[in-house]
Amino acid sequence: MRLDKSIDKLLFVLVTLILVVVFGSVYIVGRQRTYADSDGEIVLDTGEYFVNIYDGSERLVVKSGAITVEKVLERAGVVLGEADTVEPELKSVIDSNNYFINIYRARPVILKDGAVEKYVMASSYDAKTIARTSGFTIYDGDEVNLMRNTSFLEAGMVEIYEIVRNGGRMVTVEEEIMFPEKIIKDYNMTPGEKEVRQLGEVGLKVLNYEVFYENGAEVKRELIGEEVKREPVTKIVAVGASEIERTPLTRSRGRNRYTVRKSDGTIVERQETYYDLPMRGVMVIAARECGVKAYYTVRDDGVKVDAEGYVLVAANLSRYPRCSVVETSLGPGRVYDTGTFADTNPEQFDLATDWTNRNGQ
Repeated sequence: MRLDKSIDKLLFVLVTLILVVVFGSVYIVGRQRTYADSDGEIVLDTGEYFVNIYDGSERLVVKSGAITVEKVLERAGVVLGEADTVEPELKSVIDSNNYFINIYRARPVILKDGAVEKYVMASSYDAKTIARTSGFTIYDGDEVNLMRNTSFLEAGMVEIYEIVRNGGRMVTVEEEIMFPEKIIKDYNMTPGEKEVRQLGEVGLKVLNYEVFYENGAEVKRELIGEEVKREPVTKIVAVGASEIERTPLTRSRGRNRYTVRKSDGTIVERQETYYDLPMRGVMVIAARECGVKAYYTVRDDGVKVDAEGYVLVAANLSRYPRCSVVETSLGPGRVYDTGTFADTNPEQFDLATDWTNRNGQ
């Protein structure tokens, strides 16, 4: 009898442990979900965080599992105006507890530049920033001063800023530096699949110009100095690639041979060559028969591709019908053309390039 009770207790403990492990795993997996942000970047959601939202004099603390600043504000019911500013930017990822979000509400502002007046909505409190973002050129010697509102009935609560021109001939301008994108091939991923390995970040540079006038009007600027304040960060995207892309066809290697397993399981010896002819007529036929756009471009490596980025391929149409997608050593291709070579070698692909004429066609 005691033995039966001991067995029952042991079974109860084992079942409890199993349930804890199973439901604990389900909870963890359930919390770790992925989310595609506005740029298509895939981010992992690791749980809920406390987020502090400062909206003027109001403070709101929420606990949220939302992944980006934009989603947290949406779920908190915070409505943004078109000219409002949010720090950090809306697509920033919530990655820590006690995260802070600041909202700067736009307010009506009047800018005066001599006889010119402009009414704008501004969220910044830096006078020169307000003027520049409102379309005014501010030279290094100029001042932008907040004026006292002496006519409340006329202007209401509108802030008035006056631009004071001090005869400056130098102007400093900040410009963004767009980040480059680097594509790397990953032979362990499905061909054509994409994965962002590193997010790109915009850089910032400062340009110094000397300004020249005629009859009081600006006629030209000359760049006299440039300084990079923040280097851009390269966006790295991994693209799934086939094994045959490890040794691609090149201009010097005019014939490329490799073994490939076809979709039906058969293994064939394939041969690749290249040709350089105008492909306009071919693409007109492709547009009619394949429903693609009737133009092509030349990649940086000299390979001709269609509007979707597929390499233009000539093949034996009885084995590889026109419009079919195929693997090549230069990336995914689409069959648009054929040639006499197909009679003697039905497993040959002829890839369209600009390697010989080098005329961009």
